[in-house]
Amino acid sequence: MRGASFSINLGMERSNPELLKAFATVLRQRRKEAGLSQEELAFRCDLSMSYISLLETQNRQPTLTALHVIAVQLGTSASEILAAAERLFAGSDKR
Repeated sequence: MRGASFSINLGMERSNPELLKAFATVLRQRRKEAGLSQEELAFRCDLSMSYISLLETQNRQPTLTALHVIAVQLGTSASEILAAAERLFAGSDKR
């Protein structure tokens, strides 16, 4: 039983640095295209500026709710932000 528990916990903790980098790049690009500072985006999303900064510096992964709210405030959808990040990630994939 211990192995099953370990697998579940491990899955929750995994991250892909290259995918996270792609997401951060897309988020920063979309925010700048919208003409917003991190502070203004955070205010509009009712999030902290430090959270936006952590997302853009690859130090945090967004929750689904945060991703949705951010996307709406950037005039796009969560799926479009993720698709753009996936395209960027695929282009950086060296496999």
